[in-house]
Amino acid sequence: MSLSEDFLFSEEIHPIDLVEHIAEHHEWEFDRITDDQIAMAVEGQWRTYSITLALSPQDETLRLICSFEMEPPEDTLPLLYETLNRSNDLCWTGAFTYWATQRLMVYRYGLVLAGGQGVSAEQLDRLIATSVVACERFYPAFQLVAWGGQSPQEAMNVAIAEAYGRA
Repeated sequence: MSLSEDFLFSEEIHPIDLVEHIAEHHEWEFDRITDDQIAMAVEGQWRTYSITLALSPQDETLRLICSFEMEPPEDTLPLLYETLNRSNDLCWTGAFTYWATQRLMVYRYGLVLAGGQGVSAEQLDRLIATSVVACERFYPAFQLVAWGGQSPQEAMNVAIAEAYGRA
């Protein structure tokens, strides 16, 4: 059954209601913070990622933040930032940033829903999956730069390449 089949006969579904349905479908832990915000924990290969989606009616944007704790040594921050730039060059949707005050590596994406546009469960599921895949792909590179003594160029060689085609 597709994720959207449950909603075929409804008029308009709030995006956060759809995200809650997706979280239940995947059996992820989640907390509905407000009507317009949900937080989830999604298990990856390397980490458990904290994912928050929030709808901003003012600018008609659905914001996704996928984060994980990271406390790199201060002296590696310049190299980590270079690695972030290299990673972002390979990400066509979303981007990484490091929030030093919170000690969080963050992948962010904003889905613009201007003009009252809706969003499907499949789109949201892909949005969440894409954020986790990006974090999984670049996590080893961030670790190698922060603690492994590798240069950003060397560390990016281990970033898991995207696969194309079908198996």
